[in-house]
Amino acid sequence: MTTETPDPRVRTWTPVCRAVALLLGPYAEVVLHDATADRVLAIWNPMTPRAPGDPSLLGELDALDASAPDVYGPYEKLLPDGRRLSSVSAVLRDDAGRPSAVLCVNLDRGPLEHAAALLAGFAAPTAPRPEPLFERDWTERMNDVIGGYVREHGRPLERFGREDRLAVLRELDQAGVFAVRRAVPAVATALRVSRSTAYTLLAELKQTPEPRQAPEDRQPPEPRHRHPDPDPDPDTGADADADESE
Repeated sequence: MTTETPDPRVRTWTPVCRAVALLLGPYAEVVLHDATADRVLAIWNPMTPRAPGDPSLLGELDALDASAPDVYGPYEKLLPDGRRLSSVSAVLRDDAGRPSAVLCVNLDRGPLEHAAALLAGFAAPTAPRPEPLFERDWTERMNDVIGGYVREHGRPLERFGREDRLAVLRELDQAGVFAVRRAVPAVATALRVSRSTAYTLLAELKQTPEPRQAPEDRQPPEPRHRHPDPDPDPDTGADADADESE
């Protein structure tokens, strides 16, 4: 607040205005307006040259719908320097229910937009990974398998059940991770289980047959070689019979 004033509304609402200004400052301007005289009563963290006593230019509050809420926004405003603001206005009423003051909070969106642009830059698509550099890095394969399972199933490691861990271990085994010495302790750490649990699950995995293929996934059996002619030639019929008897 830039100047002191004995106005009772300022004394009443100063703690609230100061609290908002301290929480959001220096990125938020808090303004208390006189709803009857249409002037600025007090201002915290001013973003423009206006000061207490300057015109508020709020318009006629009587024109507001009486059934409408007393809080409006967030809505957008612009400063002369081009900064975009997110603003909220609250009508403060006296004991008789008449508009007494208007509290406005104007938040500078610039820092938030810069932060969003920075984060978006870090999250931008990346170039393909140079596979020759990672060809022998079994930890990358381990992370790809475990992380891929988490993302595919939308289930964090903390919520993995026994079947989840067995499925991941099966994929890791197929990826050749367990062919590396001392891979089991690293996998146990990645899965957030004890080493003994990891070894127990691996032993169970070796005793569990591979998941059976669905009928539609199975390949049809190779047909037996028969003579295409249903009535074989007498000269070749013996050979055909001999083939079938073998």
